[in-house]
Amino acid sequence: MAHLSICLAFCLLLLEVVLAASRTSPPAGALVVRARTSNSGEFSTVSAAVASLPNDSSARTIFIYPGTYNEQVFITRSGPLTIYGYTTDTSTYRNNQVNIQAGVPASQAGSNDASGTLRVHKDNFKLYNVNVKNTFGQGSQAIAISQYGSRVGLYACGFYGYQDTLYANEGTQVYLRGYIEGAVDFIFGRHGSAYYGGNTIAIKGAGWVTASGRESDDGGSYVFNQNTITIASGASGESGKVYFGRPWGNYAKVIFKNTIVEAPFNKALWSEWNDGDARTDHVFVADYNSSGSGVSGASRPSWVAQLSSSQANQYSISSAVGSDYASWVDMNYFV
Repeated sequence: MAHLSICLAFCLLLLEVVLAASRTSPPAGALVVRARTSNSGEFSTVSAAVASLPNDSSARTIFIYPGTYNEQVFITRSGPLTIYGYTTDTSTYRNNQVNIQAGVPASQAGSNDASGTLRVHKDNFKLYNVNVKNTFGQGSQAIAISQYGSRVGLYACGFYGYQDTLYANEGTQVYLRGYIEGAVDFIFGRHGSAYYGGNTIAIKGAGWVTASGRESDDGGSYVFNQNTITIASGASGESGKVYFGRPWGNYAKVIFKNTIVEAPFNKALWSEWNDGDARTDHVFVADYNSSGSGVSGASRPSWVAQLSSSQANQYSISSAVGSDYASWVDMNYFV
């Protein structure tokens, strides 16, 4: 029996290797970005490639070769745009070899959005296998991705920061099979509706994974399904100081389903905004089927919902971003 189990495991591993796809050359018609290039027709920065695109309704593609691109990228064109990063395995962020990074804090830029390393102010955008980083560190909001578009898909990407890493502020968006790292309120926004599936969420320091800023009952939400919350490499001293989230706005709506929590959460799992400023009057924050050492012995506050199976089924990718999701989400990454 032991030999059979080993054989089965080996066969499954071989199958994963066979199914893993690479993307190491640009698709037909794509603009090419290559660090320090002198080749005619290529661009040495992502911003230059984006700036060269016509502002029309045509669908366009950009392919980025391996490298670290030190820049802020601002995308506003009207037509559909897909950006691919070089990788030997498209199914995971672990093999990503393209990094776009900047170290701009909101205190310097003037706003959260303006500090973003990647600013997406457009609909119909897809990003594959690219790491986006704000390297500023502690001391200020400093956004990696600032997202204002609808029908936006981020696939097997990595988002790195410390405070306010991922600004899901407007529009409908999905984050699938990627990596999201931060400490303080690092998945946040006012009006965005988002679905997060199959991601690794890494805790860099004490704080809150989410800070939903909804100020009215507008029907939007953040729905998390089948994610793993772990401690980021090099982080320490977070025991009892980490939470699923806190309400930035009094109508926060955040649901975690089927989450494996390896990071050492506070027993309450959720917290008020601040002492004396709870912001919990109208919130809906909830979890279902949370497991792992980080949630052992949990004791949720009275304003937090622990869902039943039937209740949890009401919160899905469809409830988060709309019933038409299959028309714009890459279902190869769906969890």
